[in-house]
Amino acid sequence: MPVSLHTATVGTFLQILPQVAGMIDKAEAHCASNTLSPETLTGACLSEDMWNFAKQVTSTATHSVGAIAAVKAGKFSPDRTLAPLDFAALREVIGTAIVSLQAEDPAEIEALVGRDTYFAFGDMRMDFTVEDFLLSFSMPNFYFHAATSYNILRNNGVKIGKMDFLGRPRLKV
Repeated sequence: MPVSLHTATVGTFLQILPQVAGMIDKAEAHCASNTLSPETLTGACLSEDMWNFAKQVTSTATHSVGAIAAVKAGKFSPDRTLAPLDFAALREVIGTAIVSLQAEDPAEIEALVGRDTYFAFGDMRMDFTVEDFLLSFSMPNFYFHAATSYNILRNNGVKIGKMDFLGRPRLKV
């Protein structure tokens, strides 16, 4: 049986997003146990020309639930809003994304295969089929932002490991 677009995208998003929520929890616990302000971690970045932890976290929502909504509409544009710097708000962004993705109808996602969609940023436009957009643009961005969130925390001394990133794999039953 071929792999469905829903399984490849929504299934993967739902594997990793709870891990991003767990990273937020571990970051908050680290701040509490080390008497650090939340902004010490939510504002931290790997390099001064990269987004901070908070924006990396919200970008996982943008490139998951936001990407699914965008392909339904036929257009994706990046979210340029500032990310909240408090853990509760970040947790809410990820929680809302998870709930929305859990409600996605697999048949509705499959019905999008072959449709046109595009990425727009300023004057730039990139045309895709829905499946190529999700698999070759949004998924790599999603993983990049999730991994960068993890790396920012590791770089700042938060005790997390690979299993905090990977989540529960979909094992054969």
